[in-house]
Amino acid sequence: MSKGLVVSPDKCTGCRACELACSYSKSDSFNPKDSAISVMFYDEIGLQIPMMCMQCDEPHCVSVCVTNALTKNEKTGIVNYDKEKCIGCKLCISACPFGNITYSSRLKSIIKCDLCGGDPQCVKMCSYGALEYKELDSTLEKRKIIANQFKEAFGEGAK
Repeated sequence: MSKGLVVSPDKCTGCRACELACSYSKSDSFNPKDSAISVMFYDEIGLQIPMMCMQCDEPHCVSVCVTNALTKNEKTGIVNYDKEKCIGCKLCISACPFGNITYSSRLKSIIKCDLCGGDPQCVKMCSYGALEYKELDSTLEKRKIIANQFKEAFGEGAK
């Protein structure tokens, strides 16, 4: 079993404190462009959804990385990034089906959530409980949780 981030879109206020906490913990600057979490705004239905690396079971970013700068820790389930091995080809950005890997021209590095090594700062800064870091029952359970959250969020917002 592994732990992961669980998002409750109905609790997100769009304050973006999670983005600031992430960028500060990773790069010592309050810059949402350097954050591994991004709040997506769906104004037409009044919804905000924090998005970050899904720590995929079979991550495409890892499979396309020619230098093994991205590796999956089978014990924790976290896809880790080694900046020293990265050559900046950005294939991982293209390979991510969710668009949750970006590139910071300021840092000259990809930006990808690594769950802060098991102590996600975004969760600590989320005053409204929209982000939780908790045990996930299984791989299938992880996918169901994510799918149901989006279904509920968009279903309720569209009414």
